[in-house]
Amino acid sequence: MNDIVDRYVATWNSTSREERDGQLAEHWSSDVTYVDPLADVRGHAELSELIDGVREQFPTFTFSPLGEVDAHHQQARFRWALGPADGEPLVVGFDVIVLDDDGRIRDVRGFLDKVPA
Repeated sequence: MNDIVDRYVATWNSTSREERDGQLAEHWSSDVTYVDPLADVRGHAELSELIDGVREQFPTFTFSPLGEVDAHHQQARFRWALGPADGEPLVVGFDVIVLDDDGRIRDVRGFLDKVPA
């Protein structure tokens, strides 16, 4: 599951729409569902648009995993941070992902633990 989380983070860090679309096609189910307190999207196109919005809001920030991945069966939970590469994260979250039978990300449930005021 560490590899899955790395692919997840890499997708969010992608600044190229073409690169991101390739990552979505390879590692995410075509009918993926992504839900967090600020978003509720389905499918590659909507998820890519959501990521574009985050990248526009935080163009120089990067996502990184925090701590260990806890996983069993086809699901994993992990913490992540968004912030400057060498600074304190501005946003910290906690996500649960569920994989489809092909090992691609099918469902994401996100929680925000730290957000800017």
